Amino acid sequence: MFCNQCEQAAGGKGCSNSGVCGKVPEVSFLQDLIIYQLKGIGHLANEARKNKAEIDRSINRFTVDALFTTVTNVNFDPERLEKIIREGEVIRKKALDIYASSAKAAFKEQSLPKEAKYTPPETLGEMEEDGQENGILSENENEDIRSVKQLLTYGLKGMAAYANHAYILGKEDEGVYAFFHKALAALANKDAKLEELVALNMECGQTNIKVMELLDAGHTEMFGHPVPTVVSTGVKEGPAIIVSGHDLVDLEELLKLTEKAGVNVYTHGEMLPAHGYPGLKKYKSLAGHFGTAWQNQQKEFDNIPAAILFTTNCIQKPRTSYVDRVYTTGLVAYPEVKHVKHTDFKLLINKAKELKGFKETAGKTLTTGFGRNAVLSVADKVIAGVKSGAIKHFFLVGGCDGTKPGRNYYTEFVEKTPKDTIILTLACGKFRFNYMDLGDIGGIPRLLDVGQCNDAYSAVKIALALADVFKTDVNSLPLSLILSWYEQKAVVILLSLLSIGIKGIRLGPSLPAFISPNILTFLVKNFDIKPIKTADEDLKDILKTA
Repeated sequence: MFCNQCEQAAGGKGCSNSGVCGKVPEVSFLQDLIIYQLKGIGHLANEARKNKAEIDRSINRFTVDALFTTVTNVNFDPERLEKIIREGEVIRKKALDIYASSAKAAFKEQSLPKEAKYTPPETLGEMEEDGQENGILSENENEDIRSVKQLLTYGLKGMAAYANHAYILGKEDEGVYAFFHKALAALANKDAKLEELVALNMECGQTNIKVMELLDAGHTEMFGHPVPTVVSTGVKEGPAIIVSGHDLVDLEELLKLTEKAGVNVYTHGEMLPAHGYPGLKKYKSLAGHFGTAWQNQQKEFDNIPAAILFTTNCIQKPRTSYVDRVYTTGLVAYPEVKHVKHTDFKLLINKAKELKGFKETAGKTLTTGFGRNAVLSVADKVIAGVKSGAIKHFFLVGGCDGTKPGRNYYTEFVEKTPKDTIILTLACGKFRFNYMDLGDIGGIPRLLDVGQCNDAYSAVKIALALADVFKTDVNSLPLSLILSWYEQKAVVILLSLLSIGIKGIRLGPSLPAFISPNILTFLVKNFDIKPIKTADEDLKDILKTA
């Protein structure tokens, strides 16, 4: 196998024996085959659109779901991956029929790229062989072409995660689906030029902003705008269910069921911002937040007397001490772990009651809910603070957390920020420092939790609103972006920021293994991307030039 899509890529190059994430070669091969299959589906749908054909919703949604399935820490189950590939063949034939019908006499199946003609074999073992033959390194491509294609592939995967959440909330856009297929078609094009692929990466970033706007609308229309909320990390007496991942619809379905069942529900990891939404915090069964970021789950879930639900990516191999109480839903899957639909959520309640739950234990508190609406509602205070000199600088310190050494940089960076600066944060990287009491400036907390990685749109809107008020561009604001990345959702966020012209981003803890030296030089030259150094060096450099 070969996989270099996440920040933990072995040796800074790629995982070849098994994934650092726990992915075995068989799973890697099947996920590579799904991407190969999607390139063919993308080509067919893209060509059909050129002929003004209407693309069936099942093709659009399958594209998004299949891409999301290959994101790091989503699906580790070969049997479920096989089902997706089988479904993909049905979808390919449907896309082929639509294209053939739209092209009429001009249609020639023999002229299609091999990906668009691919039919999966009968056995799982043969599928794995096909995936191995058609993985990242299968094409004899220029290193820079491969690098930009991988950047686009991983951007599409990350955008698919957000698009999946959006359509579950009833928010879809034909133009977004059209771009998915256009980009996948380009990935199947062996003659694609570097300039064309670079442009597609920027278009991917722009399209993702649209996707995140849809997702933001879906969340706020269904649950209201987040409000600043203090959340307990202690536990209450009684049966308990812990919900991890990102999906707020799954969480609400569970809260509805537990409201009268005498079962407490705790968020975990990226679900913390759920407490800020009025439509979710109204449920009395929403009891608090348990644990920290995703990479600590094996230690935090060890032998706990609670049922655990994974709603999206970030699952690790469950230990034997708690595997019997783990459930997955949606696209998440792990071998021998029970997979449930919303109609099966009562199984979690029964398991929670069987396990008896926690004894009451006090904990600390965390504050969340500083979405764009909350921050911009005090924009006058922020503006006055900047004009008076009380607020000298803003730092957006956010992104994914992970296990690789060096991530203590983000803790140290926030710790050392001057008292006349404000820190915006989002995604699970905040668990490195969101427990800190940094005080406030004129009543505005110095540490503002904007939300999940799914809420990056809020951070962009805050930055653009400040730029508008001060009648300048974002790059001229006293604002610095310090990002940590782990997986493909962070990749597409980076593409989104670059696509709107944001420069000077500091990125760490290490640079992506799939970026070739020439492409890195291009990014540094055109976007002033900077690898992180030490907290002291970076703060000195930022504040010297602010």
